[in-house]
Amino acid sequence: MCTLEKRGNIYILTLTGDDDHRLSPTLLDSISAAVHRVRSETTTPSALITTAHGKYFSNGYDLAWSQSDPDRHILMSTKLRLLVRDLISLPMPTIAAVSGHAAAGGFILAQAHDYVLMRKDRGFLYMSEMDIKLVVPDWFVKLLKNKIGSPAAIRDVLLRADKVTAEVAVAKGIIHSAHDSAEETVKAAVRLAEELVMRKWDGHVYGCNRKVVFADVLAAMNFDETVEDVAGANIISSRI
Repeated sequence: MCTLEKRGNIYILTLTGDDDHRLSPTLLDSISAAVHRVRSETTTPSALITTAHGKYFSNGYDLAWSQSDPDRHILMSTKLRLLVRDLISLPMPTIAAVSGHAAAGGFILAQAHDYVLMRKDRGFLYMSEMDIKLVVPDWFVKLLKNKIGSPAAIRDVLLRADKVTAEVAVAKGIIHSAHDSAEETVKAAVRLAEELVMRKWDGHVYGCNRKVVFADVLAAMNFDETVEDVAGANIISSRI
């Protein structure tokens, strides 16, 4: 599922294997456990890097697994929201080293980090909901609006379902930087993490300030109207 490596004051969380790292409950639990371990072990200024093996960073929710039961959609949504809450409150800077495609929930997972670095020789960022006829949750939109400054870029990501390459993502202000390969992306992430750790910020203050910055996202995450609608429709249809 994932591994956690500690290099000095830098933690590297890696999604392992050559699959597309679908955000199943099992994978989300594995990532969350690693994040909880980072939180529990941290006593000095630190940083977290999240990356992945293979050609995918993450291809989003495991829709094939969930399509037979609306409760499965609710379970995945709940676990992703808990994970993103943990990342927002984590008492250290966070960096996503995107090593391949990041789609839908996988894109959101990357953007839940403070900095997003991406390889430019392979992969794209893709909010697929328009193409697969799904409504985007309000909290997804609020998170992206917090991370992407340009309304035109938000439009292209959410309403055109553009597949955004790393160099285009840098130009549009969607990510921090682009690099020649997956290996170079992780190396750049480590360099950035080292720079951030050297600032010796108070982790508690860092996490609290991030929660203030993302207050509207945290409030929106209390409810996912897309999966609740699915469950409600299921209940209503069963009574007709």
